[in-house]
Amino acid sequence: MENEVSESQAQPNDPVVATEGAAAAESAAASEPVPAAEGSVVDGLTLGTSAASAEPAAPVVRLPTVIRGKIDASGTAISTGRRKTAVARVRLKKGTGKVTVNGRAFEEYFPVERHRLLIEAPLKATGMYGQVDIWVRASGGGINGQAGAVILGIARAVQALHPELHGPLSDGGFLTRDDRMVERKKYGHKKARRSFQFSKR
Repeated sequence: MENEVSESQAQPNDPVVATEGAAAAESAAASEPVPAAEGSVVDGLTLGTSAASAEPAAPVVRLPTVIRGKIDASGTAISTGRRKTAVARVRLKKGTGKVTVNGRAFEEYFPVERHRLLIEAPLKATGMYGQVDIWVRASGGGINGQAGAVILGIARAVQALHPELHGPLSDGGFLTRDDRMVERKKYGHKKARRSFQFSKR
């Protein structure tokens, strides 16, 4: 009888005994401290790094390769903008935000709000809105072409006055000359591509 009990207690294949032994071994392994391996992360640093390298880098300022405006002796930026057949000669200097176009007020010369918002866009993109006075002499083309010419002229003047603002002006597309023009009329056609009306009878 005693031999049967001792044999049943000593059986290694008993699932209850096996699971209890494995659980005890795992708890013992978890309680022992594990030494840190060489090259492991310690206090947020890895092998070959230093605290100085964690500092953020200074922002990169993009400077223009070509400045299409100039500054006169009085500190006024002078530039020219073109769109279609319109030409706008722009003078820009530090001031209170007054804009004069052909001797008239800005709102009077450009009554369409869309044109005014487009012209003010390069100033708002660079944070110079209300800080400069602008004088414009526009000629040729229509009101839409002159508005496009003024936009380019103002952007070039701002770039000449502050070359470090080239990035926002370039990203907004204000320094790109819109080279689209009216297509010329062809002989044998009524317009550039429109043919004369054909009547069979």
